[in-house]
Amino acid sequence: MMTNLFSVFDPSTSIKTSLNWLSSSIFLIFMTTPMWLNTNRISLISKTIISSIANEFKTLLTNPKIKSTQFLFTSTLILIMMNNFLGLFPYIFTSTSHLSMSLALSLPLWISFMLHGWIINTTYMFAHLIPQGTPPALMPFMVLIETISNVIRPGTLAVRLSANMIAGHLLMTLLGNQTATAHSFILIALIGTQIILLTLESAVALIQSYVFAVLSTLYSSEITH
Repeated sequence: MMTNLFSVFDPSTSIKTSLNWLSSSIFLIFMTTPMWLNTNRISLISKTIISSIANEFKTLLTNPKIKSTQFLFTSTLILIMMNNFLGLFPYIFTSTSHLSMSLALSLPLWISFMLHGWIINTTYMFAHLIPQGTPPALMPFMVLIETISNVIRPGTLAVRLSANMIAGHLLMTLLGNQTATAHSFILIALIGTQIILLTLESAVALIQSYVFAVLSTLYSSEITH
């Protein structure tokens, strides 16, 4: 039994140089290779999926001035999704379970949204702090509440992604530790449970990447009118 369950998330290698974070860029090999190959079924399927995702974000971006940013959010979704799926394989470092990775994605997006909004649409950003129909007596409190909710957005995006990845991996680690001493009948039940849990974790990996990208899209839509 491991002394610390969270040790499964430690970046460690058998050589002196840590190469764990390179796993977050492995997906580039799979995504860019079809560009230099002849068209085949796999490349056609991947292009169809990427086009459908881009069109989905295009419908969420109501302002025509920022519709070109759909490719930014599509790339973010694919990056997170590929890292989530790679983390499900044994002995592959799960980068999205670390706040250093998730914050590195959410914080620059949020800062760029805020800079664009407060520099280009300053009046609209001030008006957005007070919802329409707010009584005058509650306006100072609404400004405070809206400011706090706006500031914590990158943190909630990062924590939501990392927490969901950590929770699933901890459950699979707990079940995996029991297989070493389990009897044959219990071992079959544990393996079946792990297969079900792995299927659910695959769904969580897809859903969390979609939630991260969609919320980022909605946050970008709020800074324009």
